[in-house]
Amino acid sequence: MAADEIAVIGGIDTHTDTHQAAVIDTVGRHLATEPFSTSPAGYQQLLDWLRSHGEVLAVGVEGTGAYGAELARFLSSNGITVVEVDRPDRKARRDNGKSDPVDAYAAATAVLSGRAKGTPKSRNGIAEAIRALRVARSSAIKARTQTINQIRTLIVTAPAEVREQFRGLPTAELIDHLARSRPAGDLADPACAVRTALRRLARRHRALSEEIAAADAELKPLVTRAAPQLVALPGVGPESAGQLLITAGDNPERLRSEASFAHLCAAAPIPASSGRTKRYRLNRGGDRQANRALHTIVIVRMRHDRRTQEYVARRTAEGMSKKDIIRCLKRFVAREVYKHLPHPDITAAQLQQAA
Repeated sequence: MAADEIAVIGGIDTHTDTHQAAVIDTVGRHLATEPFSTSPAGYQQLLDWLRSHGEVLAVGVEGTGAYGAELARFLSSNGITVVEVDRPDRKARRDNGKSDPVDAYAAATAVLSGRAKGTPKSRNGIAEAIRALRVARSSAIKARTQTINQIRTLIVTAPAEVREQFRGLPTAELIDHLARSRPAGDLADPACAVRTALRRLARRHRALSEEIAAADAELKPLVTRAAPQLVALPGVGPESAGQLLITAGDNPERLRSEASFAHLCAAAPIPASSGRTKRYRLNRGGDRQANRALHTIVIVRMRHDRRTQEYVARRTAEGMSKKDIIRCLKRFVAREVYKHLPHPDITAAQLQQAA
């Protein structure tokens, strides 16, 4: 840094078409505010603008997992320290108002004060690839569930001759029968119209099943390649492992310890003590999909893992409820998963110490 150059901190409020940037000095004085387009040229202009005010110590970015994802990647690749900034709470917005320049300035001051200090996901590796593929898979699963529900509803409300023919059939047999059917007649007849609609829905269900199977065939080797030790753990399948890899991101070293990973997965109890009462409450925050993955692993282990079954029996004999036992097991699984995540920037000794 030149002798006459000052140190500055940036703050960015991200949107679809423009990013609002603000820059402050190290004592919090507002230096400038400027909007920039969400394009490669706009990102470069934003970076040049920040550097024109002095040495950039860090930049706070709102929405690093959404509108600010590519900007965060760009800044990181250019040697800028990016800090993830949460949206201001309601009280701060009531006190300070709401506008893009105000939010950008708030992001910069959050970094300066230390309120914001999280490292965003890098989103430049195999975990991001897994996330993209899982988006399509998840939507296909939701669509397939909606389709079978529509089929069942149509059968319930169908004329008697149609309803009695398909009532009680297992899903696989029902889909196969409907997809191969050849309804004929006047579409003005409700029975013919229902049969036609059921045939179309069944073929849609079959197509979605094929799409899900293709996604699974793509995801399984990717997940195994990303974290073979994680997939080898008891009760951890490609689906659960994929979600936990997405939660940790391509730079899991940003998580300081297994406790921070457990907190991210909503598997760390929150203190709720007062006076002489010492207790903890359920954490309802964090990544709910990661928490669901931990829950799935725990349920599978409770059914098939002997070590887990012995633990459940012991804690049940001590008077602990099933829900509390599952919460304890989630915390244990989070600790075990963290040790088997890929940590490229952490040595084995450091990882063992952190765990």
